[in-house]
Amino acid sequence: MTSAPLESFLAPLLAAARGADAVAVAAVRGGERLVARRGSAGPGTRFETGSLTKTYTALLLAELAARGEVRYDDPVDRYLPRRVPGPPITLLHLATHTSGLPRLPPGLVTRSARHAWFSNPYAGFSAADLMAALPRTRLHHAPGTHVRYSNFGAGLLGHALARAAGGSGDDYAGLLAARVLVPLGLTDTDCDPLRPQATGHWHGRPRPPWLIPALPAAGALRTSGRDLLRLLTALLTPPTTGPPSLRAALRDVQRPRLALPRTGHRLCLIWNLRPRAGRPLFHHSGGTRGFTAFAGFLPGSGTAVAALANSSPTPLAPFVQAAYGTLCALDASVPGDVTDDRVGELTGGGREGRPLTGGPAHVQ
Repeated sequence: MTSAPLESFLAPLLAAARGADAVAVAAVRGGERLVARRGSAGPGTRFETGSLTKTYTALLLAELAARGEVRYDDPVDRYLPRRVPGPPITLLHLATHTSGLPRLPPGLVTRSARHAWFSNPYAGFSAADLMAALPRTRLHHAPGTHVRYSNFGAGLLGHALARAAGGSGDDYAGLLAARVLVPLGLTDTDCDPLRPQATGHWHGRPRPPWLIPALPAAGALRTSGRDLLRLLTALLTPPTTGPPSLRAALRDVQRPRLALPRTGHRLCLIWNLRPRAGRPLFHHSGGTRGFTAFAGFLPGSGTAVAALANSSPTPLAPFVQAAYGTLCALDASVPGDVTDDRVGELTGGGREGRPLTGGPAHVQ
């Protein structure tokens, strides 16, 4: 049976980005690669990725762990100038949204977001403000006992990794470039809001570049369709050259860390995992006030989809849903039964076979 060309899968996805005048989508299927664009998007047009940044932070964490510079069960306080009151929070807790930290740091909304909620709610909250907020933070639950999505936690992870590698908490962007972006050849990708990029739109209105100085590891990354395709290709087939630590990290971010009851879903290092026909489907999305992003891949069938648009997410997220559906359709187009053994025993913690501290997580 002859599979439909990749263009036939991507054409409807290009049209699904409502309110966007720059769209880039990409797909992998085995040895096939394709990037398609609409509107003003060129080959290297950069888009804000919002929370998709967190998957790059997870890769950085795994890279440092592979080098032995950190351990997953290290307490984050070891790498910060101030501590969070309460039980110890580990790096793994931060990378699985089980830290108990609130979604945002104390003081961010009152200090920054109210006057710039529809443009740049994080812009006025600095790294110094973040460190000052740590002693005032109260956990929602004991670390490791619940899943609660936290931009605060992912951003804090970036500061900890930068310090663990010998820099200051402000060195996340440089460390990410040195350890992940440059080795993978991602020349369009970084956290710089001053480099040329598409203009974002919210309800048809242009938005300024997204600024998130205190929490870059949670949402500051920009990338292009071709670069996101390169990353997904590396996750599907980790390269045989380059730093061994990065090759190990590309595999380690795909290892399930915990299971979510009643759903069959798992959490890896940041990546969400949904079993599909006995195979793992990894996915994550992101958004800023002017952009929407999605990435997903299935190692078992060698398929992946990336989607970027310069319009902000809407409540029902039709562009993200369309991208997820495109990935499933692409997977179904691969002939024959393909098996994958990555979904096995669900272990967590810093060592193999050790359960996640605090017991099984559940959705809150």
